[in-house]
Amino acid sequence: MDVYDAARTLLAVRRYKAKRIPKDLVRKVVEAGRLTASSVNLQPWHFIVVEDAEMLRKLGAASRTGPYIASAPLAIAVAVEKASEYAVSDASRAIQSMLLVAWSAGVGSNWVGFTKMTKVAELLGVPRELDVLAVLSFGYPEAKLGRGKKKRKPLGEVAHRERFGQPFT
Repeated sequence: MDVYDAARTLLAVRRYKAKRIPKDLVRKVVEAGRLTASSVNLQPWHFIVVEDAEMLRKLGAASRTGPYIASAPLAIAVAVEKASEYAVSDASRAIQSMLLVAWSAGVGSNWVGFTKMTKVAELLGVPRELDVLAVLSFGYPEAKLGRGKKKRKPLGEVAHRERFGQPFT
């Protein structure tokens, strides 16, 4: 799948098959995050790869909006440097890279968190100078999903040419 098709069809997946993700694909997903551009090349992120079933259950319990992490075969926690003013932006870019690479290989995912992930940080032994920005759950979708069928605002409502309010045509 090319990058545009991955971006066009990417959906949030919260129900996964009980099927492990191959190690080479896990590595490829993490590499996609690591290789993402960052401001001043600071790379203010850390990726914690979790495949242990018991830890996945604990992460699901500790994530208020993501209990389904417990049934995923893989999760990647993304921690960012508190001192970096670019950390959230840069890590968000890395997260999107990981989600797209996984999706292009048929693996669904979802982003859980954004704030108040202190229980997750404690579970994973994340140092105090870092914040957990997100936990990404990954797995093969349990149900067939309608790739490309999204409910989105028309392009004319969100895109402008040259100045706000001028139609993008």
